[in-house]
Amino acid sequence: MFSCWHKCVEQQIRSTHNSQSRLIELGILCNQVSRLHNFVPKCYIANIEVDVSTVSKEEDFDDPPSLPPGCSIPVVNLHGDVLDSSPFSLYDRASCPSDFEELPVLSEGEQHTLASTPAHPAGLYALYASYLFGNLVEQLWNFAWPAALAILHPSLLPVAIVGFFTKLSVFIGAPIVGKLMDHFPRIPMYTALNAVQVATQLISAATVIYALKNLRHASTTDVVLRPWFIALVAAGAIERLAGLALGVSMERNWVVLLAGTNRPVALAQANAVLNRLDLICETVGASVFGLLLSKYHPVTCLKIACGLMICSFPVLVMLGQLINRVSCHALDSSRTTTDESICIDLLDVRKLVQNSLSAIKHGWNEYKQQTVLPASAATVFLNFNVALAPGAIMTALLMHRGISPSIVGAFSGLCSVMGLVATFISSSLVQRVGILKAGAAGLIFQASLLSVALTVYWAGSISQRTPLLIFLASIALSRLGHMSYDVVGTQIVQTGVPASKANLIGGMEVSIASLAELVMLAMAIIANDASHFGFLAILSVSSVAGAAWMFCRWLTNPTDEQRELFMFDPLYQVKAI
Repeated sequence: MFSCWHKCVEQQIRSTHNSQSRLIELGILCNQVSRLHNFVPKCYIANIEVDVSTVSKEEDFDDPPSLPPGCSIPVVNLHGDVLDSSPFSLYDRASCPSDFEELPVLSEGEQHTLASTPAHPAGLYALYASYLFGNLVEQLWNFAWPAALAILHPSLLPVAIVGFFTKLSVFIGAPIVGKLMDHFPRIPMYTALNAVQVATQLISAATVIYALKNLRHASTTDVVLRPWFIALVAAGAIERLAGLALGVSMERNWVVLLAGTNRPVALAQANAVLNRLDLICETVGASVFGLLLSKYHPVTCLKIACGLMICSFPVLVMLGQLINRVSCHALDSSRTTTDESICIDLLDVRKLVQNSLSAIKHGWNEYKQQTVLPASAATVFLNFNVALAPGAIMTALLMHRGISPSIVGAFSGLCSVMGLVATFISSSLVQRVGILKAGAAGLIFQASLLSVALTVYWAGSISQRTPLLIFLASIALSRLGHMSYDVVGTQIVQTGVPASKANLIGGMEVSIASLAELVMLAMAIIANDASHFGFLAILSVSSVAGAAWMFCRWLTNPTDEQRELFMFDPLYQVKAI
């Protein structure tokens, strides 16, 4: 618009002036309508050389030159008696101040305040409520079904089979679900996934209740070949896939839109809150169902769990709508014709296998092209650590060595506390040193402490009290680094992945992480004797050390795209200076 007006002025002036030039100051006020209706910028043209010596007193612009389409300008009649040697302006600059004469520049303190302020704080609080309620019911069920199967049959095989197919379904289905979420409106997809998760939880609970009422002293083979168990495996696989899809959408996409992609401190704080809520739900869910089991029959406990599941669905749907409403519909997304055709094609049951393979291939190609691939790959590498971490393998080792159950319980509790503390440390670390250095610090800290634990184990003295405490304390403290990077690594991927591909890339990362867990579970099955724990411990330390090396190498050899993506991070700002 500005260039159009400028050409119009020059065109009219050149057509009427042919000789001596004199410098005048000509101010023309241009009104433009911007996309925001109440914002009208003003622009000026000054210091234009105009020849007016041949303009007669009576001459008017009777035949002005043609103007380019869409360009209009008032015609100004210049008379000789008003032209003196001094410059003049058609509009007094003092009476028409320009909005662009002085651009406000935020101070350093104001910039920090802006970076710490979420774009939609009310939407974030509603997101926390939805995440807390949904995750609490999910974690309660994650503890309920293995406990019920353990009561039903003493063998670990039924639980292991359900767990294996759950991981397998995530590995195969996460990419196609992630692609579907990227092309489907967020709120309807959120409602549909909640409906699928609650329905499959109720089916799973019904199968276990049926088995508890009708199954008596059956062999392991009889249990795993029964129709109710096959239904449990199928429903459990779908439930886990729906739950992970909800987690990916809220943790990788929704929280970014609500906190703001250009507000790193606010995003780090939001990620930390989500991790705290996850840890709290994991602890409370297991405790609540364990308390119910100590007072009531397992069937009664499962019926109470079913009641909570049924009540959770309308509450979660209402909270999803509330999140969108209080955030000025930040979660709304327009569907194009292409999006609709892709969704219809992905939901075609006849092409399920073809679509799954195509989604995995497409997801892998997109995943490996991301600038933040090393940060995401480091997260996947951390999933190989199944030995030097709180879990079934560590518990089995300690019990085999004759360690007191009270010490084992205290160790698990300390690891949970360290994880919770890490969520507070991570956001503060991001604010102090930046997101990239915070990620490197977390990985290096974890690798160092796990190396200490491995050294103590290979010294062969964990049966003694002092070496045992050092061994367990090193692993517990390493959870500070693990959970810190979990928060920071998530934010790095959130920053680097476009919103249109957030679900696809997040689903692909979850899929590869599930594959890593499957590989390590296979290793644990092969090396099932406690004497082989050292081999698993070496693999665990190597995977964490590899993650730290990969991430640090990525930081020290940045690409131009990487520098542009994290241009405001202190690491690259210092290097630029």
